[in-house]
Amino acid sequence: MRRKEREVTDQQKLSEIIEACHCCRVGFACEGQVYIVPVNFGYVCEDGNYTLYFHGAGEGRKMELVRENPVAGFEMDTGYELKTAASACGYSAYFQSITGQGRVSIVNDMEEKRKGLCAVMKHETGKADWEFQEKMLDAVCVWKLEVSGLTGKEHVQ
Repeated sequence: MRRKEREVTDQQKLSEIIEACHCCRVGFACEGQVYIVPVNFGYVCEDGNYTLYFHGAGEGRKMELVRENPVAGFEMDTGYELKTAASACGYSAYFQSITGQGRVSIVNDMEEKRKGLCAVMKHETGKADWEFQEKMLDAVCVWKLEVSGLTGKEHVQ
């Protein structure tokens, strides 16, 4: 990272930034092009290892790419604020962001599917104890990104 003073390495701080983000942009490589899609998400951090969970339809370009290529990148950010100045070169931005990569896969195990959906709902609502009907679990597709590397960065006031 070029601006080392902006790098975030503290595990607690990284989790706080992830918690503050509510849109994760996931990028897939496909035939020499990049496909990026914004998605809501939930996450689990176990022993310092993050797993991001997502849900949606089991069909479409995004799911084709999850099935075709097990590697994806992601980005999430929060707290954007323009820092103004008297000259153009003095402008900057305040922000916090997380970028990374990992392996993507579809979750087929029903218990992990519940775990993933609970993680999404907890992240979005703050409530952790959700129940899901079997027919709903069968109808929704849950996929995950097991993070193999991530970088945190911030420029705050």
